Amino acid sequence: MPELILNGPAGRLEARYNHVPKSDGPIALILHPHPQFGGTMNNQVVYSLYHAFAERGFSVLRFNFRGVGRSQGFWDGGPGELADAASALDWLQTLKPDARSCWIAGVSFGTWIAMQLLMRRPEIEGFLCVAPPSNLYDFSFLAPCPSSGLMVNGSADRVVPTASVADLAAKLKTQRGTSIEHQVVPDANHFFENKIDELNEVICKYLDTRIAMKEQAE
Repeated sequence: MPELILNGPAGRLEARYNHVPKSDGPIALILHPHPQFGGTMNNQVVYSLYHAFAERGFSVLRFNFRGVGRSQGFWDGGPGELADAASALDWLQTLKPDARSCWIAGVSFGTWIAMQLLMRRPEIEGFLCVAPPSNLYDFSFLAPCPSSGLMVNGSADRVVPTASVADLAAKLKTQRGTSIEHQVVPDANHFFENKIDELNEVICKYLDTRIAMKEQAE
C-alpha cells in the first residue's frame, strides 16, 4: 500500500494505491466522506472498501480530496472535489489502460461525488454507495443511472434515514437497463461503528455476485 502523490487540479493529492500487475485487471476508485466533518481516505469504511476490491484482484486507488491531509488546495463544496476525483480516475486509467472493468465507490459525501463522476464516465460499470446522503444532496442528476450498483446504509443512521435511501434506490430501480440493489445493515449508524464486519459482508457478497456474472457473460 505505497504512499503516492498525484498531480491534481488544485495541486498535489495524497493517495494510497494497490497495484495488480495483470494488464487487463479491473480498477476501482474510492472516495471518502465529507472533508469538513473529518472525512479522509483513512476512514474505516473507505479502508474496508479498499481492501474488499484489492482482495478481488482490483488495482485500487483512494485519495484525500483537496485540503485534506497532505493534499493541497481548499474545500470547494463539490465542483473542485469532483475535479479531484476525475483527475484521480485519469491517473488510474493511464496506469491501467487495458483494464477490463472500472468501478467507483464512495462513503457519504463521497457517494455524491462518485455518482456525478459516474454520469460523466461511461466506462464505469459498477458502483458502491455507502450511506449516500440522499436527504442532504440532490441526486436527481441520475436520470437515468447509467450503471448497476449497490446502495447500503445502516438502520440506526441518524444522519440519513433509511427511508430516504430506499426512496432513491426505488426511483433508480424503475429505470431500464440497470439493476440497483439496496441493503440495510441492522443497528449500524452513519459511520458503521462496530458494524464494519457486517457492512463488509454485504459489500463482498455483492462484489462476488457481480464478478461472477461478468465472468459468465464473458
